Amino acid sequence: MPKTRIQKEDTVVNLTDKLSKAKSVVFADYRGMTMKQLSDLRSKLREQNSQFSITKNNLLNLALKNAKLDLDQDGLTGPTATLFNFEDEISPIKLLTKALKDNQIGSIKSGILNGEILSNIQILKLASLPSKEELRAKVVGGISGPLYGIVGVLQANLRNLSYVLDQIKIQKGGV
Repeated sequence: MPKTRIQKEDTVVNLTDKLSKAKSVVFADYRGMTMKQLSDLRSKLREQNSQFSITKNNLLNLALKNAKLDLDQDGLTGPTATLFNFEDEISPIKLLTKALKDNQIGSIKSGILNGEILSNIQILKLASLPSKEELRAKVVGGISGPLYGIVGVLQANLRNLSYVLDQIKIQKGGV
C-alpha cells in the first residue's frame, strides 16, 4: 500500500532529525541481502546504538536538503540503505563493511562524518581504522612500555648489588 503524503512528510522529518543527530551516516547498496541477513545486521547495529534503514531515495534527498547537506544526487541511485551512527562513528561502519564483504554482496555508496561528505573509498578507509578500544590499548601500551623498562633497570641494579654483597660475604668466609 503506497504511503500518503502526510506519511511521506513524517518520514522526511524523521530522516532530517536522524541526520542532524547522527555522528556519522553511511549510504549503502544492499542488493542481494536476504531478509535474515538484513535483520541480523540490524540487530548487531542496534547493540551499538545505530540504525540501519531502507528509505526511498527521493525522501532521503529531501531530508538531506532539509539538513543542509549537499550530497551528490548520483550517489543515491538504486536501492539505498542508510546507516545512522549515534555514538561511535567507526565501529558500526566496520560492522556494515564486514557484513557486505562476508556476504560478497552490496557496496558502500558514500557517507557523512561530522557534516563532511565522504566518498565510498574514504568510508572504506575509515572502516579499516582500529577501534577506540584498540587505540586506547596501544596508547596505554606505549606509555607503560618505557615505565616497565625503567623499573626493570632499577631492579637490575638492586639485584646486582645484592649479588655482589653475597659474593663478598662468601669470600670473607661468611655463610
